[in-house]
Amino acid sequence: MSISNEKKQELIKSYGLNPNDTGSPEVQIAIWTAEINNLIEHFKTHAKDTHSRLGLMKKVSRRRHLLDYLKGKSESRYQDLIKKLDLRK
Repeated sequence: MSISNEKKQELIKSYGLNPNDTGSPEVQIAIWTAEINNLIEHFKTHAKDTHSRLGLMKKVSRRRHLLDYLKGKSESRYQDLIKKLDLRK
């Protein structure tokens, strides 16, 4: 379950350092989070879709690695992103 190009461009504008910034960790994490949330909604109606569940686990793992990288690089950017995306409860 991928997200639309319009949604992706909106995420790039809101989390990127400039409008063409697609490679910063903040943008990548925001895109992964949107895709993960989309898959979670999918599982509410398709609980036995184990193939997509494997994809979800891979996306969560990749996001975790990017979050760890960002935390090591800049703690303040990490904390700001966590608050904006509401990842920690």
